[in-house]
Amino acid sequence: MKKKLGLFVLLFFGCSVFAQNNDTIVETQQNIVTDTSGQDKSKKKGLFKKKADKDIVKKGISFGPLPVVAYDQDKGFQFGALLNLYDYGDGSHYPTPRQQWYIEASAYTKGTQQYFLTYDTKHLIPSVRMSLAATVTYDKALDFYGYNGYQSNYCYDSVNYWKKQKEKEGMPSEYMSAFYRLERLAITAKADFVGNIWNNKLFWQASYYFGWHRYSSIDTTKINKGKKDAEKFSGQTLYDKYIAWGIIPEKERGGGFTSALRFGLMFDTRDFEAAPSRGIWTEAHVTLAPHFLGTTHSYCRYMLTFRHYVPIVKDQLVFAYRLNYQGSIGNYLPYYIMPVFSNIGKEYDRDGIGGYRTVRGIMRDRLQGLDVGFLNAELRWKFVRFQLWKQNIYLGLNAFFDGGIVSRKYNVSYRGEDNPLMEEEYKKYIQSNKSDGFHKAAGGGFRIVINRNFIIAIDYAMPFDKQDGKGSLYINTGYLF
Repeated sequence: MKKKLGLFVLLFFGCSVFAQNNDTIVETQQNIVTDTSGQDKSKKKGLFKKKADKDIVKKGISFGPLPVVAYDQDKGFQFGALLNLYDYGDGSHYPTPRQQWYIEASAYTKGTQQYFLTYDTKHLIPSVRMSLAATVTYDKALDFYGYNGYQSNYCYDSVNYWKKQKEKEGMPSEYMSAFYRLERLAITAKADFVGNIWNNKLFWQASYYFGWHRYSSIDTTKINKGKKDAEKFSGQTLYDKYIAWGIIPEKERGGGFTSALRFGLMFDTRDFEAAPSRGIWTEAHVTLAPHFLGTTHSYCRYMLTFRHYVPIVKDQLVFAYRLNYQGSIGNYLPYYIMPVFSNIGKEYDRDGIGGYRTVRGIMRDRLQGLDVGFLNAELRWKFVRFQLWKQNIYLGLNAFFDGGIVSRKYNVSYRGEDNPLMEEEYKKYIQSNKSDGFHKAAGGGFRIVINRNFIIAIDYAMPFDKQDGKGSLYINTGYLF
């Protein structure tokens, strides 16, 4: 693992440095770069004193194809290719690009394929930021641990026991997790618009979102493909059981279409978008998905997010935290929408609560319910800064604590056939009288930041309860928030 980790970082760093070179580079004082505060940044202290007097301002187009090399404990090793293009124009807005494109085609060794295309600009429409995104994601083995957090029992000891037994017999490791998996195909597209209301701090948000989610029982022949001696997984998965118990309605079983409008407000005083050192960024938006827009199963949902960046040591140490609450209006939400974390802006929608982009260290999609809340709190330390091959680079460390809870439960009462054996099995996996507790995890990470926009992130997180997993390593890009 150590050799692979070193190779990942080398590929990330080397490819990204050489890909971002262009012929329109000039040097200028640091206070020109971060002109949002109006303060002179040229006088550095401490570790920055010798190497940060000047920064390189980028002009024109900075781009290059890069290999996708990453690791996610929930998904496995990631491989593929991406193209990230930044248009800095005449450099007057650096480090914020005038417009940017992101294209990715990649796959994970645990069975996920993903294709992303995004575009973001603040200059095409006067006084309006426009963000477009289209995604296709196929999971042949998507995590499914049930609903309402701890109310759904994760049989950790049983899974761990059988995993060790099968490893002794040379069986594929995927065999062991098949019980907690399902198959999903998701195709989404959205167009987001954000405009100024007051002083470039308070903004309105408007968005159209389309999604098609198809869910089905896991195809175990794909798990064991090419392994002739492997015993195929037999019996029902947890997803099959939820259907048999009547928890997942038959009418929703295969998934459905979503055609929705989103409206919201945003307040933003961050000094820099990709890696803020101070300011507040808070949002509130509602998603309306009625039948007359083409939605298969209509619903209403809302999202509240508060992010705060507190400088402790100027330009070196920042305390950042995020509070998020995602809830449904009314007592209904299609089951296939619950593991979707919605965004307005340049980010595309992601998986639900649990995993790298939400609650690190907690298994992917572990927290599903009508209403779910989570928090992230971390210290970010930039401990050295330098220039290499005409690129601005700094290294950072972070320590973090993440947590989440299902605050309003999905209906998991037994509604299957009158069968004592089925009802007894239902009680093994669902503790209907139990309330969810606070799911907690903590860890630390390392950052390599190139030209303040390209960020290589390495994090490790450990949950406090084995019901949430056994520890997770993530190698990816960007700060969490």
